Amino acid sequence: MITIALTKGRILKDTLPLLAAADIVPEENIAESRKLVFSTNHDDVQLLVLRGIDVLTYIRYGAADLGVVGKDMLMEDGGDELYELHDLAIARCRLMTARQTQQVEGSAQSRLKVATKYVNIAQRFYAEKGIQADIIKLYGGMELAPIMNLADEIVDIVDTGKTLVANGLEPVDFIADISSRLVVNKASMKVKYDQLKSLTDLIASAVGDN
Repeated sequence: MITIALTKGRILKDTLPLLAAADIVPEENIAESRKLVFSTNHDDVQLLVLRGIDVLTYIRYGAADLGVVGKDMLMEDGGDELYELHDLAIARCRLMTARQTQQVEGSAQSRLKVATKYVNIAQRFYAEKGIQADIIKLYGGMELAPIMNLADEIVDIVDTGKTLVANGLEPVDFIADISSRLVVNKASMKVKYDQLKSLTDLIASAVGDN
Protein backbone atom coordinates (compact mmCIF):
# COMPACT_ATOMS: atom_id res chain seq x y z
CA MET A 1 0.00 0.00 0.00
CA ILE A 2 1.22 3.48 -0.92
CA THR A 3 -0.03 6.23 1.39
CA ILE A 4 0.07 9.82 0.18
CA ALA A 5 -0.44 12.61 2.74
CA LEU A 6 -2.00 15.79 1.34
CA THR A 7 -2.12 19.24 2.92
CA LYS A 8 -5.67 20.50 3.39
CA GLY A 9 -6.82 23.85 2.04
CA ARG A 10 -5.46 25.62 -1.03
CA ILE A 11 -2.65 23.09 -1.51
CA LEU A 12 -5.15 20.22 -1.59
CA LYS A 13 -7.28 22.00 -4.18
CA ASP A 14 -4.23 22.52 -6.41
CA THR A 15 -2.85 19.01 -5.82
CA LEU A 16 -5.89 16.97 -6.84
CA PRO A 17 -5.66 17.91 -10.58
CA LEU A 18 -2.00 16.82 -10.59
CA LEU A 19 -2.92 13.49 -9.03
CA ALA A 20 -5.75 13.08 -11.54
CA ALA A 21 -3.31 13.70 -14.39
CA ALA A 22 -1.18 10.92 -12.88
CA ASP A 23 -4.31 8.69 -12.81
CA ILE A 24 -4.78 8.87 -9.05
CA VAL A 25 -8.38 9.77 -8.26
CA PRO A 26 -10.13 9.57 -4.86
CA GLU A 27 -13.25 7.41 -4.89
CA GLU A 28 -15.31 10.18 -3.30
CA ASN A 29 -15.37 13.97 -3.28
CA ILE A 30 -12.80 15.02 -0.68
CA ALA A 31 -14.21 18.55 -0.49
CA GLU A 32 -17.61 17.25 0.62
CA SER A 33 -16.36 14.70 3.14
CA ARG A 34 -15.23 14.89 6.75
CA LYS A 35 -13.14 11.75 6.36
CA LEU A 36 -9.36 11.92 6.64
CA VAL A 37 -8.52 8.70 4.77
CA PHE A 38 -9.64 8.16 1.17
CA SER A 39 -9.43 5.16 -1.12
CA THR A 40 -8.51 5.81 -4.75
CA ASN A 41 -9.04 4.15 -8.12
CA HIS A 42 -5.93 2.08 -7.28
CA ASP A 43 -6.33 -0.63 -4.65
CA ASP A 44 -2.77 -0.04 -3.45
CA VAL A 45 -2.91 3.77 -3.13
CA GLN A 46 -4.71 5.74 -0.42
CA LEU A 47 -4.80 9.45 0.45
CA LEU A 48 -4.67 11.22 3.81
CA VAL A 49 -5.81 14.82 4.30
CA LEU A 50 -3.92 16.61 7.08
CA ARG A 51 -2.53 19.93 8.25
CA GLY A 52 0.80 20.79 6.65
CA ILE A 53 2.87 20.27 9.79
CA ASP A 54 1.17 16.91 10.35
CA VAL A 55 2.00 15.80 6.80
CA LEU A 56 5.67 16.06 7.74
CA THR A 57 5.12 14.10 10.95
CA TYR A 58 3.29 11.27 9.17
CA ILE A 59 6.05 11.00 6.56
CA ARG A 60 8.85 11.32 9.11
CA TYR A 61 7.56 8.37 11.13
CA GLY A 62 6.67 6.26 8.10
CA ALA A 63 2.89 6.42 8.50
CA ALA A 64 2.82 7.94 5.01
CA ASP A 65 5.18 7.24 2.13
CA LEU A 66 4.69 10.42 0.11
CA GLY A 67 3.34 13.85 0.87
CA VAL A 68 2.58 17.23 -0.62
CA VAL A 69 3.50 20.14 1.63
CA GLY A 70 4.52 23.78 1.36
CA LYS A 71 8.19 24.68 1.23
CA ASP A 72 7.55 26.87 4.29
CA MET A 73 6.79 23.75 6.33
CA LEU A 74 9.98 22.08 5.12
CA MET A 75 12.03 25.17 5.99
CA GLU A 76 10.46 25.27 9.44
CA ASP A 77 10.39 21.60 10.34
CA GLY A 78 12.14 19.44 7.75
CA GLY A 79 14.42 16.57 8.73
CA ASP A 80 16.87 13.91 7.62
CA GLU A 81 14.07 11.33 7.32
CA LEU A 82 12.55 13.28 4.41
CA TYR A 83 13.64 13.74 0.84
CA GLU A 84 12.28 16.56 -1.31
CA LEU A 85 11.62 15.07 -4.75
CA HIS A 86 9.91 17.72 -6.87
CA ASP A 87 8.75 21.30 -6.85
CA LEU A 88 5.10 20.94 -7.89
CA ALA A 89 4.88 24.64 -8.83
CA ILE A 90 1.49 25.05 -7.14
CA ALA A 91 0.19 27.24 -4.29
CA ARG A 92 2.90 29.81 -5.00
CA CYS A 93 3.39 32.62 -2.50
CA ARG A 94 6.13 34.44 -0.59
CA LEU A 95 7.36 34.28 2.99
CA MET A 96 7.93 37.83 4.20
CA THR A 97 8.09 40.13 7.16
CA ALA A 98 5.39 42.77 7.50
CA ARG A 99 4.57 45.65 9.81
CA GLN A 100 2.16 48.53 10.15
CA THR A 101 2.35 50.86 7.17
CA GLN A 102 3.10 54.00 9.19
CA GLN A 103 6.07 52.24 10.86
CA VAL A 104 7.81 50.98 7.73
CA GLU A 105 9.84 54.11 6.97
CA GLY A 106 12.70 54.80 9.34
CA SER A 107 11.77 51.85 11.50
CA ALA A 108 15.17 50.23 12.04
CA GLN A 109 15.37 48.71 15.53
CA SER A 110 18.09 46.73 17.27
CA ARG A 111 15.56 44.52 19.04
CA LEU A 112 12.17 43.45 17.74
CA LYS A 113 9.15 41.55 18.93
CA VAL A 114 8.07 39.27 16.09
CA ALA A 115 4.85 37.28 15.88
CA THR A 116 4.84 34.18 13.67
CA LYS A 117 4.11 30.48 13.47
CA TYR A 118 7.50 30.05 11.76
CA VAL A 119 9.67 30.22 14.87
CA ASN A 120 12.75 28.48 13.45
CA ILE A 121 12.68 30.40 10.18
CA ALA A 122 12.28 33.72 12.00
CA GLN A 123 15.11 32.98 14.40
CA ARG A 124 17.48 32.17 11.53
CA PHE A 125 16.38 35.18 9.47
CA TYR A 126 16.86 37.80 12.18
CA ALA A 127 20.10 36.22 13.40
CA GLU A 128 21.53 36.49 9.89
CA LYS A 129 20.55 40.17 9.84
CA GLY A 130 22.19 40.74 13.21
CA ILE A 131 18.89 41.75 14.81
CA GLN A 132 17.87 40.60 18.27
CA ALA A 133 14.33 39.28 17.99
CA ASP A 134 11.93 38.01 20.61
CA ILE A 135 9.80 35.47 18.74
CA ILE A 136 6.16 35.17 19.80
CA LYS A 137 4.51 32.02 18.47
CA LEU A 138 0.98 32.40 17.12
CA TYR A 139 -1.06 29.90 15.13
CA GLY A 140 -3.17 32.38 13.19
CA GLY A 141 -4.37 35.97 13.01
CA MET A 142 -0.80 37.27 12.63
CA GLU A 143 -2.01 40.61 11.30
CA LEU A 144 -3.60 41.42 14.65
CA ALA A 145 -0.32 41.28 16.58
CA PRO A 146 1.11 44.66 15.44
CA ILE A 147 -2.30 46.33 15.72
CA MET A 148 -2.59 45.28 19.38
CA ASN A 149 1.08 46.09 20.11
CA LEU A 150 1.84 42.44 20.76
CA ALA A 151 4.62 42.57 18.16
CA ASP A 152 6.56 45.07 16.07
CA GLU A 153 6.26 42.93 12.98
CA ILE A 154 5.22 39.53 11.73
CA VAL A 155 6.66 36.76 9.58
CA ASP A 156 4.00 35.16 7.45
CA ILE A 157 2.95 33.86 4.06
CA VAL A 158 1.93 36.58 1.60
CA ASP A 159 -0.16 35.73 -1.45
CA THR A 160 -1.95 38.76 -2.89
CA GLY A 161 -1.18 40.99 0.10
CA LYS A 162 -4.83 42.02 0.41
CA THR A 163 -5.14 40.73 3.98
CA LEU A 164 -2.12 42.79 5.02
CA VAL A 165 -3.51 45.94 3.42
CA ALA A 166 -6.94 45.39 4.97
CA ASN A 167 -5.27 45.35 8.39
CA GLY A 168 -3.01 48.35 7.82
CA LEU A 169 0.16 46.34 7.22
CA GLU A 170 2.57 46.08 4.34
CA PRO A 171 5.32 43.60 3.45
CA VAL A 172 8.88 44.66 4.25
CA ASP A 173 11.58 41.99 3.89
CA PHE A 174 11.47 39.05 1.49
CA ILE A 175 12.52 35.74 3.05
CA ALA A 176 11.72 33.03 0.48
CA ASP A 177 9.59 32.03 -2.48
CA ILE A 178 7.21 29.27 -1.45
CA SER A 179 5.51 26.55 -3.46
CA SER A 180 4.32 23.02 -2.73
CA ARG A 181 6.79 20.13 -2.82
CA LEU A 182 6.49 16.39 -3.25
CA VAL A 183 8.26 14.76 -0.32
CA VAL A 184 9.08 11.10 0.36
CA ASN A 185 10.07 9.08 3.39
CA LYS A 186 13.63 7.91 2.72
CA ALA A 187 13.07 4.44 4.16
CA SER A 188 9.92 4.00 2.05
CA MET A 189 11.84 5.01 -1.07
CA LYS A 190 14.29 2.17 -0.45
CA VAL A 191 11.70 -0.50 0.40
CA LYS A 192 9.06 0.48 -2.19
CA TYR A 193 11.38 1.96 -4.81
CA ASP A 194 9.73 0.60 -7.96
CA GLN A 195 6.21 1.60 -6.93
CA LEU A 196 7.20 5.03 -5.65
CA LYS A 197 9.51 5.81 -8.58
CA SER A 198 6.75 5.02 -11.07
CA LEU A 199 4.22 7.08 -9.14
CA THR A 200 6.44 10.10 -8.54
CA ASP A 201 7.54 10.13 -12.19
CA LEU A 202 3.87 10.31 -13.24
CA ILE A 203 3.25 13.19 -10.86
CA ALA A 204 6.38 15.01 -12.05
CA SER A 205 5.25 14.53 -15.65
CA ALA A 206 1.85 15.99 -14.76
CA VAL A 207 3.61 19.07 -13.35
CA GLY A 208 5.48 19.51 -16.61
CA ASP A 209 2.26 19.28 -18.60
CA ASN A 210 0.51 22.00 -16.56
